[in-house]
Amino acid sequence: MTPAQNTAFQAGSGVTPGTLLTSIASVVLVLVFVWVMWVTVGTFRAWQDGQVALFDLVWAALRASIVLLVLGFYLR
Repeated sequence: MTPAQNTAFQAGSGVTPGTLLTSIASVVLVLVFVWVMWVTVGTFRAWQDGQVALFDLVWAALRASIVLLVLGFYLR
């Protein structure tokens, strides 16, 4: 963005574009962390009840962690 656009954006929104981008990325990463925990704990409980095998538990946690790693890479 040009300096004039940055000034206009900050005047209209009250924050700089970089601050807003960091805030949005932080919220997305927190939501993904919560999703990864939810998937892992849900699969762990299903494994405890005998509904899924140990391989399924490991695979679900691994897939969720891969999603977290990819989003973390792109949002940094």
